[in-house]
Amino acid sequence: IMASPEKNKKILLDMVKQPSNDYCADCGAPEPDWASYKLGVFVCVNCSGTHRDLPAISRIKSIRLDFWDDSLVEFMKTRGNAAANAFYEKCVPPFYYRPQEKDCVVLKDQWIRAKYERREFTGENNSLPYSSGLYEGILWKKGKDNKQFLKRRFLLSETDFTLRYFTKEDKPKAVISMKDLNAVFQPEKIGHAHGLQISYLEEERTRNLFVYHDNSQEIVSCFNAIRATRFAYLKKVDPNAKDSDLVPLITRSSIKEGYMEKTGPTQWEPFKKRWFILNLTDRKLSYFKTSLDALELGAVFIGTEGHGYSVREGQPKGSRSGRWRFAVTLETPDRQFVFLCDQEQDQREWIEAFKLVISQPMLPQHYNMSMKERRQVK
Repeated sequence: IMASPEKNKKILLDMVKQPSNDYCADCGAPEPDWASYKLGVFVCVNCSGTHRDLPAISRIKSIRLDFWDDSLVEFMKTRGNAAANAFYEKCVPPFYYRPQEKDCVVLKDQWIRAKYERREFTGENNSLPYSSGLYEGILWKKGKDNKQFLKRRFLLSETDFTLRYFTKEDKPKAVISMKDLNAVFQPEKIGHAHGLQISYLEEERTRNLFVYHDNSQEIVSCFNAIRATRFAYLKKVDPNAKDSDLVPLITRSSIKEGYMEKTGPTQWEPFKKRWFILNLTDRKLSYFKTSLDALELGAVFIGTEGHGYSVREGQPKGSRSGRWRFAVTLETPDRQFVFLCDQEQDQREWIEAFKLVISQPMLPQHYNMSMKERRQVK
């Protein structure tokens, strides 16, 4: 019997509207337009690219544009995203980072390879590099004062919850506690598709390490090993907490970062261009000289409206002007901050981001942080 293209297309378009098929099986993007007729999953255009790179495991067709044979449509009917993920994602460790639609390419690419090519989560694979509680690897690390990346040995240990890195053989250059450690992929900023930013507190100030590895599997393994160690640390600190409450705290992405100009406390100091990073989890606006600077110059804690924090566009009358014209005024109980943005869209995004932080209720740990930050702002 000849396949009827229109009939089959309609069956597929109906299938992709069903719950769990209406999001990409791999990154969760809505309304996937592609399907793997070998795995029986519906995926978005971005994830379909990685599936194409795995022809032995996955074969991709467009639901709308390609011709579908009856037998392939019948196969898709027996599978679908929920059934496939029940198998391929059966044993994903709670700490393992599951990429979302907006995450960088290396995370999504390695997730798809881990799921289908290496079958790391089906339960048949127990010796995974990131779950042993110990990770050691050589990463390229950006020098503190120059643009050059140098090879450094990194050692992660769950026994004392630390990450160490070495310039010479035996003595670590830094011993970083899991308590304040954060890791987040920053490919654009670092200028490498596998660029990872590791941040920690050093005498109350944030310090950033910028690293990468040429091998994409290696850098994602390193990232998940850091997450595994940090998750173990969080469990030790709070043994009764539910995994679902701890997982969002393992690593934290900023809600907005970029250059703005800032002035000093009297608002008559000249405006200086600084790289700002706003974090929701610790309610902190940190600023650095440039986007790739190791050490934070200062930080502003952001409380709630009830505690005297607010944000608005524009700047106070009579205050000094800078090169950039789109002003944001942040009120805190101690002082008023004026920031200038280069573009109006930037100004809007910063105001939205500040409003989001101000609108979130404060947690007990934020009260201690608020006191620390207020001591150190210049």
